Amino acid sequence: MHYKVSVIIEKNECGYYAYCPQLEGCQTQGDSLEEVMENIKEALELYLETLPEDERDKYLSREILTTTLEVKVA
Repeated sequence: MHYKVSVIIEKNECGYYAYCPQLEGCQTQGDSLEEVMENIKEALELYLETLPEDERDKYLSREILTTTLEVKVA
């Protein structure tokens, strides 16, 4: 079965960090964007395999919205 999952990827001085806000604790890191994307896909697949189907549906039905805001700092 295929699912669409929200993933946040952050870059810092150590590389990349990725996590899924819908699935608490599902996170990983990598030295490159390609590596972190491969790692989070594997982490998601393993995480979802451990959940009963009804729990998968419950967690993945949460809608995650993201936006970018411009803010003014005095």
